[in-house]
Formats: sequence, structure tokens, C-alpha cells
Amino acid sequence: MQRRHALLLPLALAAPWARAHHGWSSFDLERPIWLEGRATKVNWRNPHAELELEVPADLRVPADLVQRSVPAQTASVDGPKLLQAATVPKRRDRRWQIELAPLSRMEAWKVSPIQVGDRIGVLGFTFAGEKGDAILRVEYLFVDGKVYGLRSSPA
Repeated sequence: MQRRHALLLPLALAAPWARAHHGWSSFDLERPIWLEGRATKVNWRNPHAELELEVPADLRVPADLVQRSVPAQTASVDGPKLLQAATVPKRRDRRWQIELAPLSRMEAWKVSPIQVGDRIGVLGFTFAGEKGDAILRVEYLFVDGKVYGLRSSPA
């Protein structure tokens, strides 16, 4: 009996962590969402870095977003098309959970760990119909005047 409990304990402890991780297929990849604001919580760990972003009530897509250049990634991503199609979410949540990339990919892009209080912009995807929790999976991270593509490694 003790052996069975010893085997089941790691699974029970991992369950909430596994449930919190979302693959790309869970997100509406046809509707890129723009968010920007201040990081209020940061978890710089695997399976992916994540943070809580507080966005302003009057959130708008920046007028110059379409003119911004995005870096090439090893994955086939049409960055300019995503920038052109960017919109703000329909829902009015002021705090969003932001899913970044695994730490190995963040290191490949040379992204410095984000700190609480940092202002960032993100372009990514939320669940279809914006249903469920206010979660955004990041395609492009905008921080300190730099842009990082997080779907894959730098090309």
C-alpha cells in the first residue's frame, strides 16, 4: 500500500502544473491580440516563463505597430501579417496571465528576465471566442525597445 502511494504522489503533485500548461492548439491563431502594461507577478521557470500583466482600461493597438520589424524565427511565422491584424481583446480584464516561452528559448533569444514593474508589450493569442481565463500565449515580446519572437528559436 505504501508503495502505491509513493508512486501516485508525484503524479498528484504534477497534475495542477500540467493542467496549467497550454499547447498552441488551444489558442485562436487567426486573431492576434495586443496587450501592453506592467508586470505585476513574474515566474521565470519552466515549462515556460509566465507573468501577470496589468493593462490600462483604455488599451489600444499602438499606431506604429504595423511599421515595427519583427525578427525571423525558425518556425514559419508571418510577423508582418500578425502585426497588421493585431487587435485588442473584446473582454475588459485588467489582469492577464501571459505565457512566454520555455527558458531555453528565452535564453536563445537573449531575453533578460522580466521583473515586477517592467512595462512590456505582447502580441499573441487567447482562447477561441476569448472564453475561459484571461490568458495570452505570446508570439512576439516587446521589451526595452527590443522584439523577440517566441514561437521558435531565432533564425
